[in-house]
Amino acid sequence: MNRKQATDLIRTMMALGSRCPAHGGTCSHGHHRHAAAAAPDLRFNPDLNEYAVEMSSSTLRYGSGVTREIGMDLKNMNCKKAAVFTDPQMARLPPYRKTIQSIEAAGVNYVPFPDVRAEPTDKSVKAAIDFAKKNQPDIYVAVGGGSVMDTSKIANLYENHPECDFLEFVAAPIGKGQVPFKSLKPLIAIPTTAGTGSETTGTAVFDFEDIRAKTGIQHKALRPTLGLVDPDHLAHAPPMLTAYAGFDVLCHGIESYTNLPFTDRKPRPLDPKYRPAYQGSNPISDVWSSTAVKICHQFLRRSFNDASDVEARSNMHLASCFAGVGFGNAGVHLCHGLSYAISGQVKSHRAAGYPSEYPLIPHGLSVVITAPAVFKATAPSNPERHLLMAELLGADISNAKREDAGNILSDCLKQFMQDLKVENGLQALGYEYSDIDSLVKSTIPQDRVLALSPIGRQTEQIAKIFEESLTAY
Repeated sequence: MNRKQATDLIRTMMALGSRCPAHGGTCSHGHHRHAAAAAPDLRFNPDLNEYAVEMSSSTLRYGSGVTREIGMDLKNMNCKKAAVFTDPQMARLPPYRKTIQSIEAAGVNYVPFPDVRAEPTDKSVKAAIDFAKKNQPDIYVAVGGGSVMDTSKIANLYENHPECDFLEFVAAPIGKGQVPFKSLKPLIAIPTTAGTGSETTGTAVFDFEDIRAKTGIQHKALRPTLGLVDPDHLAHAPPMLTAYAGFDVLCHGIESYTNLPFTDRKPRPLDPKYRPAYQGSNPISDVWSSTAVKICHQFLRRSFNDASDVEARSNMHLASCFAGVGFGNAGVHLCHGLSYAISGQVKSHRAAGYPSEYPLIPHGLSVVITAPAVFKATAPSNPERHLLMAELLGADISNAKREDAGNILSDCLKQFMQDLKVENGLQALGYEYSDIDSLVKSTIPQDRVLALSPIGRQTEQIAKIFEESLTAY
């Protein structure tokens, strides 16, 4: 795809109406305005709101040292050949070595793929797909953070759909947003960060380089079969990686709790197989998401300040899983929707604790950098929910007014960001006021998450959030 084609694609996407967050069908609520009616999608009834919510998650096994069981798991699953995915940094660290030792002790054959890119791109995931198609593993094993787990999910998907074009399953309107129609192979995820919660979700994201924005693939078929959550692995995470990953957990929790309610989502699927993975806030996700936010308040600062604080880092690992279950079914909204343009248009920023060979804005950083402005904007949609999030972060809301909910939650987040030494706004990442138009254009196509924004996705409001986030605190 050349630059002109990429530009034309963005224009086309901006002209489209909002689509179903998971499957590309029309999706709307009262805040959306469309220039033209979209073609009818016979999988959905556009006149009816959703009435049900479906909860699903990976099987999780938690415990210090649980990685030693991976070899037995593979043997019990009659694995003949496992594909073990990791990134170049993790390949040199104990979590990966322990995984390989367990696999070898069990006598299971394996092929390593140690070349996962931090913040994967369409090019890097295509290389992983080629590896998977060449080696035809029985089971996938992912040892690393969200980048590794997401890359493994995508490789598994396309290895088992070899006849499909790359855009077949990519979320609309960037891709076709189709539903997987073949079974995938088992995937065992061993997360080494407390952040993405990818061990619990059917979501995988990557940078689409030609349009300079992130996009994703989302379906419950991508969910790992098993997540081995071993808190021992977090001892190797440097402070800023811990901070950025932790803020991803926090925003997962707050966004999913403040999302559009599932009963306000349109259209209603005519068959449950078309119900999207991201369904809107709901009573079940609320439990997981609010618990994750509470844990972040209790333990994220401690986890950042002291790598040897086992209690803090273990609890953050659980918070990551809890938030994953919450947002994996409820979805996220503006912090994540805006983050994909921020990370996709990176100029020269390099983050401490991450690979330095290429410019990179870590996912959690790109998410939290707009959070104070986002939640100030979304608070009027449901002040009570925003005040509860502020209370879970330590604010005294006993005399708070509903109209102050946004400022109260925003101030909590600003203080949290300062405490963890997060870069002070988009300008610290290399962006200026003149970049806002480009950031907005790359944000608008993110229907997968923006469709659940409680305040819609008006261009002017998104631009205002970016402007207010040039300086975060």
